[in-house]
Amino acid sequence: MQDTLSILIAEDSTADRLLLATIIRRQGYRVVTAGNGQEAVRLFEQERPQLVLMDALMPVMDGFEAARQIKQMAGEELVPIIFLTSLSESEAMVKCLDAGGDDFLAKPYNQPILQAKIKAMDRLRRLQATVLEQRDLIARHNEHLLTEQRVAKAVFDKVAHSGCLNNAPNIRYLQSPYALFNGDLMLAAFKPSGGLHVLLGDFTGHGLSAAIGAMPLSEVFYGMTAKGYSLAEILREMNAKLKHTLPVGVFCCAVMLNLSFQRRVIEVWNGGLPDGYLYRPASGERVPLRSRHLPLGIVDPNCFDDRYEIYPMETGDRVFLLTDGVLEVCNQSGEWFGEQRLLDVFDSNRQPERLFEEIQEALVAFRGERQDDASLIEVTLTEDGTRAPPPLIFSDSGQSCPMDCSVSFEFRAETLKRFNPLPYLLQLLLEVQELRAQGGMLYTVLAELYSNALDHGVMGLDSSLKRDALGFAEYYRERRRRLAALCDGYVRFHLDLRPQAQGGRLSIRVEDSGPGFDVQRMLALEESVDRYSGRGLKLIRQLADSCTWTDDGRSVCVEFSWSAQA
Repeated sequence: MQDTLSILIAEDSTADRLLLATIIRRQGYRVVTAGNGQEAVRLFEQERPQLVLMDALMPVMDGFEAARQIKQMAGEELVPIIFLTSLSESEAMVKCLDAGGDDFLAKPYNQPILQAKIKAMDRLRRLQATVLEQRDLIARHNEHLLTEQRVAKAVFDKVAHSGCLNNAPNIRYLQSPYALFNGDLMLAAFKPSGGLHVLLGDFTGHGLSAAIGAMPLSEVFYGMTAKGYSLAEILREMNAKLKHTLPVGVFCCAVMLNLSFQRRVIEVWNGGLPDGYLYRPASGERVPLRSRHLPLGIVDPNCFDDRYEIYPMETGDRVFLLTDGVLEVCNQSGEWFGEQRLLDVFDSNRQPERLFEEIQEALVAFRGERQDDASLIEVTLTEDGTRAPPPLIFSDSGQSCPMDCSVSFEFRAETLKRFNPLPYLLQLLLEVQELRAQGGMLYTVLAELYSNALDHGVMGLDSSLKRDALGFAEYYRERRRRLAALCDGYVRFHLDLRPQAQGGRLSIRVEDSGPGFDVQRMLALEESVDRYSGRGLKLIRQLADSCTWTDDGRSVCVEFSWSAQA
């Protein structure tokens, strides 16, 4: 039978060999016999028996050397060797074990003990075979898991790293992965207006559990940023997505910022991460960006708080964002790096452009060679920060575009309080293939027109409030208050697309329900206002082919023309 145990008997005494073989066969086992150690090695190689009864003292090759060679041929497979010996000295017993023996059987043979020893060794052999089988099964499963993780990581990298993190000139970052997938997530992408969205997240857990949440969050971040959605709208969508997707107990601590190079402001929302810092080298001021919200994926969408803080910035100002892994970096004594050591690096800095490197050096000096799950990112406001964002990817050919049409929209008070029309207007215009390359410029003009109509027209806000940092903050507090209390008013958009002989023309007219303003006076004051206000009209005039206001200042019309592409 296939399951019958096969036993090799190596014994130089013919009588003892025949006697032992007869006993073992009667017990139901298959028997192979050898008269010396050399023959035993040859038969083992041919027959591959599962257990060996080996006489210690034999001619040609003794049992010790034969046992060593048999064990070497067996490899990982357990082939128990029971030494048949009349030796009783301790040194002889040790020699048997050193040669690879697993047990002893004293001469003359006792049949019940012989049978018990064979059964015990067979159990050990089967147990070893089971262990090896399970080990190989675990190894196959582990390799399968690693293959799946490598494939998932390749997909994850394409999704999570499709932004501008590695090529934006004003971003530097440090990330120390703890596993194949790190719980920390860094995302950055330019907006159609030329501004910048940055997100630093820290998911609960590591590996695939973190990637499960990171991938949908990344898709929402990049997709909505490319379409011109605001910081608050993206945060609401990410929270709703994670709340719906992730199991209880899995969430993402995150800080997200919106940097406007044109307006020189930064909007910051922090939910569960350590304080970030806005560092102003000119004055040495360090403004903490505190966590004031719950992490993403915890609260229901109708309870989510999307309120953010707004800070003015100057060229050279830096924003530092970090995960708790930076503060929890441990040294050899088990001490944490902590917030105070981080602040000491800020205080001792004399060259702002080296501050990021000095933080890295302080972390390395503190932790030595220890590996930690720490992420740090620096975003700087630079003069050349505005750059053309990568073009949006469209699935259609652009041939079936609305090239000869007019549409009008009127957004009234209740809609103005809760709805951002800009992404929808932009998507409509970008159905025209020739306008797709101008998506960033179009969004900037639409945003400026809408902001002027809503803020200054409908709500009557005075941009001169933004005379300094304190006035800037007061302006946006007053804006939130007036918008929440808005009960009447409107903003109207009229879009007119017409083909021309060598291209086309787009006309955008925006009007509001406000009292209007003195256009000529505002244009005259345009060059004298401070940097926090008064740039919108100038920017619109620079980007559009033509820009005209009605005398009462309640309506503005801008036009763009283009030539057909070859």
